[in-house]
Amino acid sequence: MVISNKPLRFILAALVACLPLMSFSNSEKDSAHVQTETAHEAASEGHHAEPTDVKSKIKAFIGHHVLDSHDFTLTQDDETGKYYGFPLPVILWDNGLQIFSSSKFNHGHAVAESNGNYYVINHHDGKIYKTDAAGTITEDEKTGHPTNVRPIDFSITKTVLSIIVAALLMFLLFTSLAKSYAKNGGIASGVGRFFEPLVIFIRDEVAIPNIGEKHYKRYMSYLLTIFFFVLFLNIFGLTPLGINATGNFTVTFSLAILTFLITNLSANKNYWGHIFWMPGVPKPMRIILAPIELLGVFIKPFSLMIRLYANIFAGHIVLMSIIGLMFIFKSWIGSTLSFGLSFVLSILEILVAFLQAYIFTMLSALYFGSAVEEHHHEEGHH
Repeated sequence: MVISNKPLRFILAALVACLPLMSFSNSEKDSAHVQTETAHEAASEGHHAEPTDVKSKIKAFIGHHVLDSHDFTLTQDDETGKYYGFPLPVILWDNGLQIFSSSKFNHGHAVAESNGNYYVINHHDGKIYKTDAAGTITEDEKTGHPTNVRPIDFSITKTVLSIIVAALLMFLLFTSLAKSYAKNGGIASGVGRFFEPLVIFIRDEVAIPNIGEKHYKRYMSYLLTIFFFVLFLNIFGLTPLGINATGNFTVTFSLAILTFLITNLSANKNYWGHIFWMPGVPKPMRIILAPIELLGVFIKPFSLMIRLYANIFAGHIVLMSIIGLMFIFKSWIGSTLSFGLSFVLSILEILVAFLQAYIFTMLSALYFGSAVEEHHHEEGHH
């Protein structure tokens, strides 16, 4: 068995699809954990103070762990307030390209200046807003949302960085595996021996049964890429680095869009005929079923997106909440129980990481199989 370099194309495709969307996620949804008290004191009038009680601190920490950010913080010294990590590049479009280090935000506590423009991270929603030198944020009286201008955000965030790392890791691992096949006469060597059974499993248990012997090779590159891409990101999420890429709505949305496009762009006329003029049913019923079938075309990728996002995100929330109970109980009995339960749940999360990658790949293969199904399969329904 020889692995082609076609999966590399899909790595780049997934990366290109995810990067802009992931960057916009900072403007639309994520990074709600960032604190900006200094820059916003004048505007918020003290309404958004740092949490002081244990439960609030745990809740804030969980938010910090599962959501995205403009810097990669590994840990923080509670006594000195010093952060340990590294900043990431902030890339904004605001009357031209604005590029600077996220260290200018001082972890959300300061106003960043770039070419005479001032920006601040709103600690309430984590979005970057244009402001003045004092960091003034004006809020809508009815909704409480900031009314400041929000520049277009293309920043390399923590989640985007994890996507790049996963893509590079896949490139190196599977390039090495392909070379070992060519060098050793089709026999894997080194780390490739661990991944070869997974590659064969995807081919024999996922692609061929769901797509068929005739067409499965067309989709193998994508199926292998999507499986290992999701798997690696899921595994990254189990490390104490605060990475939660597959628990990010925009990442799962991008992956679902890829499956949606490949399914519908490679579909044959039998697939579309089944949707718009279903064979084997009365004509009046075809008119009723056509809109339902067409709706199903969009529901399928939506279910892919929600399933992966919800399972991974909820798993992180539950695990971090159980760990947080150690600091609430403050007793050896409660802490021991919390540690034991979190350990068991962590083992379960490893299974979930593989399972969600498999489910996403299997359902994608199922959709591809329905898209290329031959007409003779329908004859039994006439």
